[in-house]
Amino acid sequence: QVQLTESGGAAVQTGGSLRLSCVVSGTSTSSCMGWFRQAPGKEPEGVATIARDGSIIYADSARGRFIISKDNYKPILWLQMSSLRPEDTATYFCAAKWTTSCPLYAKYFNVKGQGTQVTVSS
Repeated sequence: QVQLTESGGAAVQTGGSLRLSCVVSGTSTSSCMGWFRQAPGKEPEGVATIARDGSIIYADSARGRFIISKDNYKPILWLQMSSLRPEDTATYFCAAKWTTSCPLYAKYFNVKGQGTQVTVSS
């Protein structure tokens, strides 16, 4: 059974940095992995995705502040977040899919983790 386990969320002040991790267990390498976030009362929002070949897509809100990366030898995905803002407050979760496209829409991903909370105070 495939499982995704996130960690690294915390409460930080505006301008702070965090590094989120996602460990994948129970499966072979996926074709695409991504980070998404969901704030209370809102729909899930794509943050960044990375394909097996290393190609990356960032949401406008993340570009220039966040960096998605993966370990090529271990099933681990990271999200380095800097210059955090209060509007970044959300539950961040990782997701994986095994078909060819790598979009910024969580609904297309087969497996999702439970998430880790990021809270940014002003």
